[in-house]
Amino acid sequence: MTQRTLVLLKPDAVRRKLVGEILGRIEAKAGWTISALELRTLDQETLEQHYGEHKGKPFYEPLVAFMASGPVVALVVDGERVIEGVRQLAGPTDPIAAQPGSIRGDFGTIVRENLIHASDSEESAIRELKIFFPGLS
Repeated sequence: MTQRTLVLLKPDAVRRKLVGEILGRIEAKAGWTISALELRTLDQETLEQHYGEHKGKPFYEPLVAFMASGPVVALVVDGERVIEGVRQLAGPTDPIAAQPGSIRGDFGTIVRENLIHASDSEESAIRELKIFFPGLS
């Protein structure tokens, strides 16, 4: 089943110059296509829209501050089972639990700064794509 998902390369990935490496891993997956890509600094409104469901949780404020700390690369990836696939490629949030070969397993250092965001379901992908790429249908 062909799907579309949002991927964010977080400020730590940009700072650590891992954008090319991560994009290369996504592009190497047969059948996946990057259909939109943009370097941007996220404003408070976008961050509140994206992370609104976590407002009030202890990690919310540090997460929003981290995501506003530098530019991110926002991209749209299309392909067969791409939502599940990108999350598998990213690996678990905890870099110690992430398998070698996954992005977080190979490059992750701490849980809060975890390099990459990928939509976790079709519903999330639809919602998140409207926030980051409203002109895409």
